[in-house]
Amino acid sequence: MMRSTRGQTFLLLFTAGALFPLALAPLYWWPIAVPCIAVLFYQLQHQTVAQALAKTAVFAFAMYFAGVSWVYVSIHDHGFIAAPLALLATALFCLFLALLFALPFALSALIPQHPAAWLTGLPAIWVLSEWFRSWAFTGFPWLYAGYIHTESWLSGWAPIGGVMWLSFITALAAATLAQIAQSKRDEWRIHRSIKISVFIILLTAVSGYFLQSVSWTKETGKTLSVVLVQPNTDQNKKWSPADRQSIFDQLQGQTEAYWGADLIIWPEAAIPATPQRASEFLGHIDRLAKVNQTALLTGIPTYNWRNGNYYNSVMALGTASGQYDKTRLVPFGEYVPLEGLLRGLIRFFDLPMSSFSLGEREQPPIRVAGEAMATAICYEIVYPDLVARISRDATLLLTVSNDAWFGRSFAPQQHMQMARMRAIENAKPMLRGTSNGVTAIVDYRGKVVKQIAQFSAGELSGNIAPRAGETLFSRTGSWPVVILALLICGVLLSRKSWGTKNGHN
Repeated sequence: MMRSTRGQTFLLLFTAGALFPLALAPLYWWPIAVPCIAVLFYQLQHQTVAQALAKTAVFAFAMYFAGVSWVYVSIHDHGFIAAPLALLATALFCLFLALLFALPFALSALIPQHPAAWLTGLPAIWVLSEWFRSWAFTGFPWLYAGYIHTESWLSGWAPIGGVMWLSFITALAAATLAQIAQSKRDEWRIHRSIKISVFIILLTAVSGYFLQSVSWTKETGKTLSVVLVQPNTDQNKKWSPADRQSIFDQLQGQTEAYWGADLIIWPEAAIPATPQRASEFLGHIDRLAKVNQTALLTGIPTYNWRNGNYYNSVMALGTASGQYDKTRLVPFGEYVPLEGLLRGLIRFFDLPMSSFSLGEREQPPIRVAGEAMATAICYEIVYPDLVARISRDATLLLTVSNDAWFGRSFAPQQHMQMARMRAIENAKPMLRGTSNGVTAIVDYRGKVVKQIAQFSAGELSGNIAPRAGETLFSRTGSWPVVILALLICGVLLSRKSWGTKNGHN
């Protein structure tokens, strides 16, 4: 790589960041991720803390503006904010995420300027950045590098180390490419540590191919017939009391032909009213489900009269039992930070059902035909450790969502890719029911068995085989790779100097 002016450097970083999301759904151009990250890593060498933060922030802002600017749809189309203000709010949101992304990369200016240090330190910092973004300000674990491997051999490692381990290997490949470029620029011979890194990457990829055939869990011996109803309800009419009965009639009509199936699923907030306000309809559906020996699960806002709280829930009807209340809420969508100050300022801060409370951390699973279901509502499915914890004693994964908030953007496909990774990590089959797509049946290896078209009303019927057991990732979550990253950074930062000479082997 040639030396460049500051403006050219920032343009290069911006371009690399903007191209990175193309490696993820819906395009799946996964090999492009490595050179994109390599551009960032190359530019971080021999930088001050301020320079490292600035360069990383430019890369990350472009990455988020290209990859998650679908929040504009929610703000403009459903929050009724004028286009210029919605664009500004989207840019500020992406800038905030970029700053969170960049903060851990301050460490890159403090590690020794040595090939071995960079080959281990930069992947470790990348992982710490992903981990930090998984919990800071409730977390936004989107656009992780490891998700590119839902389609590659490295997916075989997901049941062992999870998506962050795949991110580490991806970043290691990028660091290796950056070091090769650095060596050529400085007329070094290829350092021994680079050769070792190439060997490790190749070994990991080949072993990942064979790990894909390992069965971490086993079938319980049951096969359930399932139906997922996709109503494609207009988001701008969904919460109108005048349209409530027509929504009820549509749900019942789409379900009518499938009574007798083992399990029927309606998506997140399919019932646009609390059980108290929809008691007659729910009682009718419950009776029909029981007569036909069918379990029916529906997304619904619930109200607990004991504590006065509202919850985003999945309720069991018919032969199913239990209820799940969402434990990770979407800021502004399900609760409003600084509510006393922001409520009423603009319509976006008064979206329907944006006053939910957190469900209990430990909840008994919903049970269907004697099988325990690990349930995640909407973007809960993108939290690897949350799903790992609730899936240990479950035999099925269930996620329901309402991605109508994001229109025809990349968001539903990105969401689906992350859900597939949860199935791979925990080696459990998954049912994904949504209001307008992507509605799908996913096997325990993360492969889509069946799905129906987005943006249309329809029903997806099929069979699913529950599986019992645990993967290593189900037991440990992301902690092993996070601890490894922390140890690597700790060791590198403790070194006062690490001598290196050009051409050193």
